[in-house]
Amino acid sequence: MAKLKLGPLPDDKPVKITVELPAELHRSLVDYGSLLAEPGNPPIDPVRLIVPMLERFIATDRAFARARRIRAPVAI
Repeated sequence: MAKLKLGPLPDDKPVKITVELPAELHRSLVDYGSLLAEPGNPPIDPVRLIVPMLERFIATDRAFARARRIRAPVAI
């Protein structure tokens, strides 16, 4: 088999999870969504905030990125 530059494709199927949030965190997400909304528009649903917030958190966590590089799996 030829050695191709493109490796295995990642599994990009969305995963649905259910999580319970503390009431105070939910209130904070509601407040955050209302601050993000354009004037005259309804507040942004807190559920829509969770994924971008987690992505931003992980993308900016330098210790996580460093640990991930060190532990990166070896390509076959």
